[in-house]
Amino acid sequence: MTRLIEILAIPGFQLLDLTGPLQVFASANELAKQETSDPYRIGTVSRSGGPVVSSSGLTVMTSPLSDPASPLHTLIVPGGQGIEAAMADALLIEWIAARSASAQRVVSICTGAFIVAASGRFDGRRVATHWERCDDLARRFPALTVEPHPIFIEDGSCWSSAGVTAGIDLCLALVERDLGRDLALAIARDLVVYLKRPGGQSQYSAMLSLQRSSRFVDLHDWMLKTLAGDLSLGALAQKAGMSERSFSRRYLEETGITPARAVERLRIEAARTLLADTPLPVKTVAKQCGFQNEETLRRSFTRLLATSPQDYRRNWQADEQHAIEA
Repeated sequence: MTRLIEILAIPGFQLLDLTGPLQVFASANELAKQETSDPYRIGTVSRSGGPVVSSSGLTVMTSPLSDPASPLHTLIVPGGQGIEAAMADALLIEWIAARSASAQRVVSICTGAFIVAASGRFDGRRVATHWERCDDLARRFPALTVEPHPIFIEDGSCWSSAGVTAGIDLCLALVERDLGRDLALAIARDLVVYLKRPGGQSQYSAMLSLQRSSRFVDLHDWMLKTLAGDLSLGALAQKAGMSERSFSRRYLEETGITPARAVERLRIEAARTLLADTPLPVKTVAKQCGFQNEETLRRSFTRLLATSPQDYRRNWQADEQHAIEA
């Protein structure tokens, strides 16, 4: 069975949004030696066909938009700098709506979620996009449930990925669904990436998310060095030279999260590093990262990462061993 995949290119598309998925499926064709025919037939289409220039300046050749009613296995919509113009193109949006209706599944990569959302195809669905654009996507398309943390989301026949390289994670999952884990793992080894990022990890680090605030840079540096110590609201406010009430209000305004949530995320991130890189018992990891006990660490892990510390360590070590074997 050959599965037809169409990737939509818009002027100003993000190069890796397109080439990352393209390479995953091309590698599947190269490595599926037992197949009598290629498992995927991949086409790149655009509004008018011909050359389309990416945001990085590289040009790709495309075919014109296909018949929206013809059979299609997967429609992939990358994002990039050109998404606003694409969303304003009524004929393109109409084609996406019709094409995705005839496809077995529709996929957005990064900010491609905005284009698919404009067609109505994601209405009522859980959706991922680049972490910087999650709030914007949720505001502009209230019919969507936008989730800021996952690398990618599957909701029925609709799939969406977080920023840029997360499109590779998503497409590896598609290959695993279509052709099995062994082939997907072979592709991951060939591309020198994880088949599955450990523990369903968040798409961005805690410190990266907090760096939007310039006011509390020194405080955040101090917090990282004091994870096992007193990071109560009173201690943080005193370090920042503010009253607790003023600090809580300004911190939320600056970072978008409460001080308590920031402390929890920093401690979880430190725990992830220790679980992945050391053989320390989970109880010791919890203590060194400032959690009251192992159970408190487990609850935070489950809430933020949807996995336990023990499973996170096992998954990380398994994928690390696969990378070594490759």
